Amino acid sequence: MTDGVSHPEKPGARKAKFTTGSTMRHVVVMTLTSSVGLMAIFLVDFADMYFLSLLGEAEVAGAIGFSGAIIFINLSICIGLTITISALVARSLGAGEEEKAKRLAASTLLFAFLLTFILAIVLSIATTPILTGLGAKGETLAVAESYIRIIIPSFPVLGVGICLSGVLRALGDAKRAMFVTLVGGILNAILDPILIFWAGLGVEGAAISSVCARVAILVVGIYGVHHVHRFLIRPSFVGLKKDLKPILQIAIPAMATQIATPIGNAYVTYAMAPYGAGSVAALAIISRMVPVAFGVMFSLSGALGPIIGQNFGAKKFDRVRQSYSDAMKFSALYVLTTAGILFLAQDFIGRAFNAGPQALELIAFFCTWIGITWLFAGFLFVSNAAFNNLGKPHYSTFFNWGKATLGTVPLVIAGAMIAGAQGILAGQAIGQILFGIAAFITVRRLIANLAMQ
Repeated sequence: MTDGVSHPEKPGARKAKFTTGSTMRHVVVMTLTSSVGLMAIFLVDFADMYFLSLLGEAEVAGAIGFSGAIIFINLSICIGLTITISALVARSLGAGEEEKAKRLAASTLLFAFLLTFILAIVLSIATTPILTGLGAKGETLAVAESYIRIIIPSFPVLGVGICLSGVLRALGDAKRAMFVTLVGGILNAILDPILIFWAGLGVEGAAISSVCARVAILVVGIYGVHHVHRFLIRPSFVGLKKDLKPILQIAIPAMATQIATPIGNAYVTYAMAPYGAGSVAALAIISRMVPVAFGVMFSLSGALGPIIGQNFGAKKFDRVRQSYSDAMKFSALYVLTTAGILFLAQDFIGRAFNAGPQALELIAFFCTWIGITWLFAGFLFVSNAAFNNLGKPHYSTFFNWGKATLGTVPLVIAGAMIAGAQGILAGQAIGQILFGIAAFITVRRLIANLAMQ
């Protein structure tokens, strides 16, 4: 094959490709391709937000902001499951156990489907209470309910789809892992203007295009894992029962880690609601701008995981340490560059979304002062990958929940008292700085202990 993937059609010929070669090259290739794929998922919401903003209705922008809190919960669980399947498959391949890797992949896919299916049922029942609890009311509440109820049934489709991209990453097929979600993002960008404006469906059209994009993600994922790599075997409840313990050992802390972020963001949305629809709309724009701008950071945990996992499985601890160091360097360079671009583009961003004066002020504040603090978010994302693949996934849970609670609630309250809506953003950023530094120090000590052993 021309993409550097070992010949998957020959049983026993598959190699753990990350145990040799330049670790920096592996980090760069895996992170960039993974980020393109992950940003395609975020691009779905970003495209919805952009095209709906052209309708010129503040209630619509606010509704997308409130519904985004619910959607992000599912997406975070899906990312946690993707981290799980990548770690399990990568470790098994690194240890030379291909059949075990296939079985674990099948069991984790079945687990992902069942979990997201149950989540869809629960959230469909609790949609109205959650939205009202976040502060949505009146026309904003009605629009948010209409949007979210169309999206919810596609939760299992997205869950299985991006888990398949995780399998491809663990196999070292970065290109096809990227295509899985990239195809979905492109399809969504095409369908949004057609359904929102040409078909006149408005918010419902945006939701329908998102569902179509998720179906595309699933189809492309199945093609890559099954047709190209012949790695997909039939899952069974018997196999799931056998593999449930190793799955849960990673999945529970990984999902808990990922859920912490939307929980913290939900509180920020709640804190922002009293400052008016303009502030909530600004937060909705920022929430969709951040994953696109810093998508590389979001992808680091999933992209770095297979590299660390394969070398950990092969007991090459010097490469584990070097991979972590290279990821930190790459992260810092990316954030500094992106923060500079956001600062220069702040006026353009506000105008592109038809933001009002209140929203423009918050967007400018974020682009000027908050963007640079994502350097410390990079510390946390890279450290999460190390924790999840070095047998300490509960460390990730601790740091992420610490950031979402102690690093968010009291600092947001204090920030609101001092500087209003801008203080809310500043308080959240300070928490990110503190916990990013703490995670960095902890993982360095963990790797040092492993090296000594």
